[in-house]
Amino acid sequence: MNVIEPILKLIINIGDVVEMNHIVNENYKIYLITMDKSDQFWKVMDNGAREMASMLGVTYEWDAPLTRDVNKQIQIFNNAVVAGADAIMLAASDPLKISRAVEEAKAKGVKIIYVDAPAYEEAVITLATDNYTAGKIAGENMFYELEEIGVTYGSIGIIGVTPENRTTVNREMGFRDYFKLFVRYQILETIYTNGDPELAKQATEKYIKDNTNLVGVFSTNEGSTLGMGYALRENDKNIIGIGFDITEIIQEMIRDNTIKATLVQNPFTMGYLGMAQTVAALRGFDTGPQFINTGVTVVNIYTPSRILS
Repeated sequence: MNVIEPILKLIINIGDVVEMNHIVNENYKIYLITMDKSDQFWKVMDNGAREMASMLGVTYEWDAPLTRDVNKQIQIFNNAVVAGADAIMLAASDPLKISRAVEEAKAKGVKIIYVDAPAYEEAVITLATDNYTAGKIAGENMFYELEEIGVTYGSIGIIGVTPENRTTVNREMGFRDYFKLFVRYQILETIYTNGDPELAKQATEKYIKDNTNLVGVFSTNEGSTLGMGYALRENDKNIIGIGFDITEIIQEMIRDNTIKATLVQNPFTMGYLGMAQTVAALRGFDTGPQFINTGVTVVNIYTPSRILS
């Protein structure tokens, strides 16, 4: 589906398309509820949603727990419904636990759009990375980097977020499936750190301490990538780090060769296009397929990335 299509659907049949601000007559109240307010990823997504909301003239609010807390996210979600939300763009911390709240919101007429991380309850549309494929791409880059330095066997650790987080678990699954082709590498048991950089640092240090043949670590989100990088900086060992998501600090870690590569999603697009799709759904337009892959890019020392702010 052409990503511009939902935006065009909002403009079509509007009497005066010259004035692009506030082209939607209804004052819809739309919330973006993410997993936390700490990661740069969510701040960029908020920027995208806010830009489109401003253009369309709808009331918009971003809310989330300060740090990842499933029960707090559910409370925030329910509060948005009580406050009269017409639609909620949701990145679910726990797809199972929040599904009951999503079901109840839908019964009250609230439109649900998933961004980055869907729950199990059906929504209008999901805008996210194809995380399984992204995990395989991360595996491919890990393999390439190991081969480049002549390492043809050893153990590789994975730092996850939580076992319930579908997005990062799918990345882990893709990574593991890629390495099924190369049995000379042992993929270790995942250590889950809730996306906390300090816990991810400790997890990386544990991998290094417990595995004398450790050759690589794959981190599945922003916080775990930061923690991995901090640990690798402090340990003078030739261990390949492949991360996920990006911040200025992660870019610095790539430039100084602490981390070899990271996979960068498109949170701005998720927010920007997600808001367009949300308003399209509220206006009764066809929003197209139920899943839109917003893409992923590999960033390494040769492909610098610009942080959207």
